[in-house]
Amino acid sequence: MNINNIALNFLKLITPETAHNITIKMLKNGIYFKPFYKDDKILKTELWGKKFPNPVGLSAGFDKNGECYNAMLDLGMGFCEIGSVTPLPQQGNPKPRLFRLPKDGAVINRFGFNNLGIDYVYEQLKKPRRGIVGINLGKNKTTADPIIDFVKGCKKLSPLADYLVINVSSPNTPGLRTLQGQKELTDILSNVQKTRDKECGKNPPPLLVKIAPDLNEQDLNDIAQVAKKLKIDGIIISNTTLDRPNNLHHKDTLNEAGGLSGKPLFKKSTEMLAKMYKLTDGKIPLIGVGGISSGEEAYEKICNGASLVQLYSALVYGGAGLITDIKKDLVKILKQNGFENISQAVGSKVK
Repeated sequence: MNINNIALNFLKLITPETAHNITIKMLKNGIYFKPFYKDDKILKTELWGKKFPNPVGLSAGFDKNGECYNAMLDLGMGFCEIGSVTPLPQQGNPKPRLFRLPKDGAVINRFGFNNLGIDYVYEQLKKPRRGIVGINLGKNKTTADPIIDFVKGCKKLSPLADYLVINVSSPNTPGLRTLQGQKELTDILSNVQKTRDKECGKNPPPLLVKIAPDLNEQDLNDIAQVAKKLKIDGIIISNTTLDRPNNLHHKDTLNEAGGLSGKPLFKKSTEMLAKMYKLTDGKIPLIGVGGISSGEEAYEKICNGASLVQLYSALVYGGAGLITDIKKDLVKILKQNGFENISQAVGSKVK
């Protein structure tokens, strides 16, 4: 048993947020076991002129302050997304705000963009990095005009980003999800694009938007139209859900406010992924998030339109070893289905 497994067994015994904070400190200080697994070439993919060693990445929400992205890359992630980060530091919502639902393979959180702010994250990102690192931008809770905050975050951090994400889909910041409307989203993204291009010149980082799973058909169509009109570089599908499916086991936890993630989100987010792939004619790269805990589930996301996938909640229960397991299974499934490269599988079920 290596140090990663020992740590996982210990962390399951303590409260979720304390366990998370200890994990970040361990990773930040190099206390982890680096796997020997070497990525199969079938997993290599290229997007936005960037070469990804594999399509399995770390979702935003885990490394909010950019403190352990190199460690997660060492553990086998093909890329990492840090944040969400806001211009000013903020404590987020009162504790407790993170809840495990182990029988359901799920998590509920209502963190509320707790982070140390863009200045702190800027210093973290100046360090040498060992792979692709995206930056997820949010707005401060008390900011009246969200465009101001997204532009501030872009101005400060875009020169250090391998890609930028505008997060308008967290359920834990009041009013944030209303920014997914056609006019609101256009205003935010167009202003961020102008700022990014001004700060970064000829080689600006790709700009993506992260959306909620609780959108109707018209909402999705509106977002697709905005993305195509502004030539947005990608869409992340999806954030956590406010839904509480009837078949969940942890009835006492279901009354907790916040976003539900993990296995219960898989079907809903995957169906949404396929819809957006169709609405964008397969021409805008999509990142699939929500309920992935196996190579088979990663493959399902990819076949429904995802060029890349991301994990977070599954790591709470499976630990770092899950990253290698997913990649091994994904390689096996791709070869069994006759694919020579993962890019060939993208959208294959939708097409």
